[in-house]
Amino acid sequence: MIELSSFPITRRWPARHPERLQLYSLNTPNGVKVSIMLEELGLPYEAHLVDFGKDDQKTPEFLSLNPNGKIPAIIDPDGPEGRPLALFESGAILLYLAEKTGRLIPSHAGARWETIQWLMFQMGGVGPMFGQLGYFNKFAGREIEDKRPLERYVAEARRLLGVIEGRLDGRDWLMGDYTIADIALIGWVRNLITFYEARELVGFDGYERVSAWLERGLARPAVQRGLVIPGKA
Repeated sequence: MIELSSFPITRRWPARHPERLQLYSLNTPNGVKVSIMLEELGLPYEAHLVDFGKDDQKTPEFLSLNPNGKIPAIIDPDGPEGRPLALFESGAILLYLAEKTGRLIPSHAGARWETIQWLMFQMGGVGPMFGQLGYFNKFAGREIEDKRPLERYVAEARRLLGVIEGRLDGRDWLMGDYTIADIALIGWVRNLITFYEARELVGFDGYERVSAWLERGLARPAVQRGLVIPGKA
């Protein structure tokens, strides 16, 4: 078995418990996908804070694990065939953990692919579009005099919320049962109306099924824990 010390990232973030899954993250909407997943599964893990304020994500040690310089990333010491596995991209990590444990993803092939479809919907649509709205509504983009970019992303956020609203007709969760599709979306929808301050801008309260879904999700103890992991040092 390869020792975790062979991974350069452990020089900056030493593993106190090398037998546990190692999580390198920050509690952003993408980061909390994996911490929520790990809390839901009850897997033992060790969380390491990647502090963007210190440009941790740009260090050679972090880039050795994820050359794209984004969080989250993991090392599972008990990967396939008993060998450590390093992974980045939150969607890939969710799928890996679901497959590893046989939980939070349907076993039936059709429903499994449908779940993956909604995971891709978050990754390709909700995440990028909500993130752009946040930039133009709260951050540097708000200083741009031309408001057409903001209007574009507000309209797209409303459209995507409408897609989720329609999917939740007659369902408590995207697949009926709670899955990785819900886990992928909870942090992003929450961020839209809190950190990005866009609740009124997108008319969020008009999406009654989405609002109720988010409330159910945020009431889950594992979600509550995962939203604040890793904590600030």
